[in-house]
Amino acid sequence: MSKFLSKDYLSIKPYVPGEQPKIDSLIKLNTNESPFPPSNKAIEEATKVLNKLNLYPDPECTELRKTFASKLTNNLTEKNIIVGNGSDEILYLAFMSFKDNGFVFCDITYGFYGVYAKISGAKYKEIPLKKDYTIDIESLINSKENIVIANPNAPTGIAISLKEIERIVSSNRNRLVIVDEAYVDFGADSAINLVEQYDNLLIVQTFSKSRSLAGARVGFGIANEEIIKDLNLYKYSLNPYNINKISLALACGVINDEEYTQGNISTIITTREYTVEALKNLGFDCLNSKSNFIFVKNDKISGFELYTKLRQRKILVRYFDKDRLREYVRITIGSKNQMEKLIEETKNILEELK
Repeated sequence: MSKFLSKDYLSIKPYVPGEQPKIDSLIKLNTNESPFPPSNKAIEEATKVLNKLNLYPDPECTELRKTFASKLTNNLTEKNIIVGNGSDEILYLAFMSFKDNGFVFCDITYGFYGVYAKISGAKYKEIPLKKDYTIDIESLINSKENIVIANPNAPTGIAISLKEIERIVSSNRNRLVIVDEAYVDFGADSAINLVEQYDNLLIVQTFSKSRSLAGARVGFGIANEEIIKDLNLYKYSLNPYNINKISLALACGVINDEEYTQGNISTIITTREYTVEALKNLGFDCLNSKSNFIFVKNDKISGFELYTKLRQRKILVRYFDKDRLREYVRITIGSKNQMEKLIEETKNILEELK
């Protein structure tokens, strides 16, 4: 680090993204990307703006916000929506905008929460997950700070019910509840419909997972109009042109091709259940995932050894060298062929241990 770095950042441990290695024929199951490309409609919309890249994009993302709002099944409008450079940017804006009340989140969850809390200078505390890796709802209800929940949680994939979300939101209307729904499309219930009723709720979603736009970086915040105004205050002070023209067009195309998206989601869920069953037959414990990844362990092999041996076979999964996580690996659900190869190689690895 240089002598110019602010001392405020010396103690921050940055979020570590999943590996993006350049390895030929690699089966990449470590960063929860979709195995499917963007829809043809999305590509068609993107090509229409290529000759307009000499001009700045719309800083208000007006068309995209209206398109997104038109697909919601409630009375929310574009005024209830903010678009981010991925959902990570929405989370960053929220941590910076609402830091005065502090934050509370689980000790095992998306790693960016702790990073953003430290960058913002906010006070925060972590609530331990229960022994079965489920969220301690009562501890969250009894806290006074703003609450951040990943639902489904990461890296466990476990979801909580809409009823439990509403219990948390309604228990204290003087604190903000942020529900990060990055993986909600794969089996959990979205809390978007609660936004009309509760002015202390912020929903964060992404197009990186179920909608195949991880490389385009598009995320959304959905909340009461006043919360959206707060987020925009910080956004326009930071980066008003935060979404490029191509990503805006891609996202509009995706929203208007819901049949393609729902088909992919259904396929991923089916492949997930197939993979879980196959791994259980090999002696794995699999947490109850409602996401596009699974979190698994086998008492016959450590998480790091399984990660290493799979990597040697050009299959990349995610390993977390942290307490309570070391025995597990997180596996993104890829194509059926990719998961069959994963199962085959995992079986071979276990055979070699005998």
